[in-house]
Amino acid sequence: MTQSNKHAAKPVEPFGTLLGYAPGNVAVYSSDYASASASEYPKRSSYRSYYDGVYMGYKWQCVEFARRWMYINKGYIFNDVAMAYDIFELRSVRDVTENLLLPLNAFANGSQRHPVAGSLLIWKEGGEFEDTGHVAIVVDVTADCIRIAEQNVGHGLWDEGKSYSRELKATVTEEGEYWITCSYGDAEILGWMIQTDDAEYAEPSPEYDPELNRIKSRRIDIGQSKKRSWLNIANNDEAAFVKAMGGHFLTNIEAEQNRYLILSQTIHDELEHASNELHGLFMHATEYVLSNDELLAKFNLPAAVLPKIRQSWNNRLNEVITSRFDFALTEQGLKVYEYNCDSASCYMETGKVQGKWLNHHDLHDGENGGKDLFNDLVKAWKRSHAKDLVHILRDDDPEEEYHALFMQDAMRAAGLESKVVVGLTGLSWDNENNIIDADGEPVRWVWKTWAWETALDQIREECEAEGVHEEGYEPRMVPGKALGLSDVLFRKNVMVFEPLWSLIPSNKAILPVLWSLFPNHPLLLNASFELTDELKSGGYVTKPIVGRCGANISLFNQNEELLEATAGGFAEQDKVYQQYFPLPIIDGVYTQISTFMAAGVYAGSGIRVDVSRVINKDSDCLPLQFMADSQFLKI
Repeated sequence: MTQSNKHAAKPVEPFGTLLGYAPGNVAVYSSDYASASASEYPKRSSYRSYYDGVYMGYKWQCVEFARRWMYINKGYIFNDVAMAYDIFELRSVRDVTENLLLPLNAFANGSQRHPVAGSLLIWKEGGEFEDTGHVAIVVDVTADCIRIAEQNVGHGLWDEGKSYSRELKATVTEEGEYWITCSYGDAEILGWMIQTDDAEYAEPSPEYDPELNRIKSRRIDIGQSKKRSWLNIANNDEAAFVKAMGGHFLTNIEAEQNRYLILSQTIHDELEHASNELHGLFMHATEYVLSNDELLAKFNLPAAVLPKIRQSWNNRLNEVITSRFDFALTEQGLKVYEYNCDSASCYMETGKVQGKWLNHHDLHDGENGGKDLFNDLVKAWKRSHAKDLVHILRDDDPEEEYHALFMQDAMRAAGLESKVVVGLTGLSWDNENNIIDADGEPVRWVWKTWAWETALDQIREECEAEGVHEEGYEPRMVPGKALGLSDVLFRKNVMVFEPLWSLIPSNKAILPVLWSLFPNHPLLLNASFELTDELKSGGYVTKPIVGRCGANISLFNQNEELLEATAGGFAEQDKVYQQYFPLPIIDGVYTQISTFMAAGVYAGSGIRVDVSRVINKDSDCLPLQFMADSQFLKI
């Protein structure tokens, strides 16, 4: 947030001007956004700040400075927060080098534990720091004042020789309480954070029962009810689902048809927070890759389409509709395996079918994990730029059929007209080199179940045959040549969901990039382009940088013994290596939690299970409920 200058006694310096140095020779910059150069900062991503390749925050916000100061002076950082005042709820920082979590304690303004040099001083939201709150670094502490270094306040040059921006009045009571008064009369200080093991006088940490981390499995006696219909086959998507499953089942494995899974409300909240945070991390990493030709080369994308990918990122950053995170939940907490931003599946199972199963069996003591997913998809389509007619392109596959019809319902509810196209049936060129459907209507907006990689394979073949490698790819009508998927998806006048840039976060090559940008982040698994000794020591997984449905994955234990390998059509792809973090076994099967996003925001959760260590296209979905913590602990 850009602060006002009503209190500033010094002239405002242009955005990015060096204002002074905090202890440790840490630079402080002006964040007067009104004066930011449009040529130097042409887009939002230009404002991202990195140090040693580690993401620090948004230039030149207060949080960015606090993270950078801690990293340079202490070697640790705190996790990303939505607002500066959220820092007061954190209880740990990460030692980036040693991969250790260190305790971070909060002391309220007026505490008998006084701040020290290097403490984080935190303001609550309101007044001068409306909506966001504020954070500063404590530079010096005396009985009657405290000196702080900060960004995004004042924007004036610091006095020569001073290593701080402001001095705040402080008072120590007879009881030893330390009180600080902000120089802005309408701003209120929450307190200070100290990295220390000594929690005396600290604000209490929320109590956390490790039992809340469990995945609980329950079975019901469905008796004769399993013979009754509970999906409405008058609805096209539900009829297609029943046909694909061979009946009114969420899984076609009879022994699993009476089972559902329960997670605590605490885990629900963690999944929501983790998914939203991870989306931001993956977007940061995507921007970083697209700005680094050497890294981008590791993604094995045709050079001819790179300009279009960059154009897609610049023009359509916020136009993703569906994406899915895959998590393991164990006693060690949540770890994310990967992010499917391109043609994510299981939306209907989570957003519709599991809720109908729970209702049919009168399971109302918890909350359906996908209860909001459909409505959130509707909102996402309403906010999208799609208009007129959307063509839904799918393969001739039972799962893609009901998935496409489910998404068509969401489009309809959002007020959009749509048509489902199987394969490329009925699509052709018109006399003006545009794509039209069987009714002669132009194809302008497309949502697809096809993976972008399918179209890229066609482009690779085309470029190889024509000797085109560096020039930007443009589809064109060739007499006698059949219309291909790439002809449709890469037309300049065709807008595709998910956007072309979704190729980057969906590519497994993003995983080592994330680990380098956010080293030892608690939600991430160690990943590398090379097989390191560290990965060998704990077991590792090899993944093709481009792959779908768990194909061509190999798992090795700490003795480098092969535990399991999957087949598939991606064996020739380059590989990445990721830390082995096995799924928990619940009721005899490996159990994975997936979170579903709508326009990049958490929208629901589902469960997939398999006897294999690797969840794949044929893995089963089971119903998921979230239950209040107090009730969850009793069952």
